[in-house]
Amino acid sequence: MKPLFSFRIYTQTAQLPDKWNDVAAHNVFLSRDYLFVLEQSAPANMVCHYIGIFENDQLVGVALSQFLDLNALASFGERDKCIKSAVRNFLFKKLSSNVLVIGNNMLTGQNAFSVLESTNTDAALKALKMACKKLIADFKSKGIKIHITTYKDFLEADIQKFATPDFASIFQFSTQPNMHFDIPEQWQSEQDYIDALSKKYRDQYKRARKKATGIVKRKMSLSDVIAHEDTIYNLYYHVAQNAPFNTFFLNKNHFRIFKEVLQDTFLFYGYFIDDKLIGFNTLIKNGNTMDTYFLGYDESIQRDKMLYLNMLYDMIGYSINKGYSEIIFARTALEIKSSVGAKPQKMYGLMEHSNPIINKNIAQLFGYLEPETIWQERNPFK
Repeated sequence: MKPLFSFRIYTQTAQLPDKWNDVAAHNVFLSRDYLFVLEQSAPANMVCHYIGIFENDQLVGVALSQFLDLNALASFGERDKCIKSAVRNFLFKKLSSNVLVIGNNMLTGQNAFSVLESTNTDAALKALKMACKKLIADFKSKGIKIHITTYKDFLEADIQKFATPDFASIFQFSTQPNMHFDIPEQWQSEQDYIDALSKKYRDQYKRARKKATGIVKRKMSLSDVIAHEDTIYNLYYHVAQNAPFNTFFLNKNHFRIFKEVLQDTFLFYGYFIDDKLIGFNTLIKNGNTMDTYFLGYDESIQRDKMLYLNMLYDMIGYSINKGYSEIIFARTALEIKSSVGAKPQKMYGLMEHSNPIINKNIAQLFGYLEPETIWQERNPFK
């Protein structure tokens, strides 16, 4: 008898099936706890749904969807004030403001779905697409028209799973790369990393560390995060607002909820001068992978103290010392991440527009929606 695939859509993590975490395959970003963090502290313009995929009533797949209302943003980013940015902002507001993401728009990487190894992936993805259509219909019934549906972020091996008739007509695109740092097995400490650098980049490391004199780095507890919540948000918001493009801004309580729920899986480091918080970075443990998350800093101090570069070195040092195999540095600040040893990984996605005429020309539209970043790749190693 042919297996019957179906889906169920959940609006609250309390509704999730008991076996959810088993199917999430140890990806913390599909786990019940992380989804609860989103439920409690997602950006104001985001609505999350959690999708279960079933084979004969047995849970075999899990997925995350995020609806983004871009009209709710006052700004998409303040850094690039030019004609192309103005055109892009107009296109978003008028033609692409309601976006349904299958995946996680707050992260880089394949955090869209997970299915059991024994499951027919083609059938599971077909059920996922049906769930997507149901979500679009549900939003329409509430007076919200979805303009763009997108599936993100996939490596080449992952995107090939979508090479089925169900997805054949959907535009495939490539986004800015994910900066990936592979940690060699023989490295046991940060010193091994330093020794592997060429003289030019070893000198850069020494210069950055010298510049940071007077800065005290502290691992912050939940009570510390709560006590500094206003300053943390101001530091985060300054960096986010000066990014070239944004589709959301975090809520003020986001880091507090994250630390409260995931505890030591979520690492929060503060940087202080004379007991004043002047910067922070965050890390998320995800199996053998260390994912970098949001950060913030005082721009005037950052420049003088090379704070951002020092944060990158700290993240690398911690990950090596703790035995992680890789670091996901995501897709911002590509060149400086390249200068510390991260390598670009090409990422892919799928996208379709609800308007058939626009959808026919979506490749041209994508050129405006995806900001182009010109950068030079570095190789800091001998």
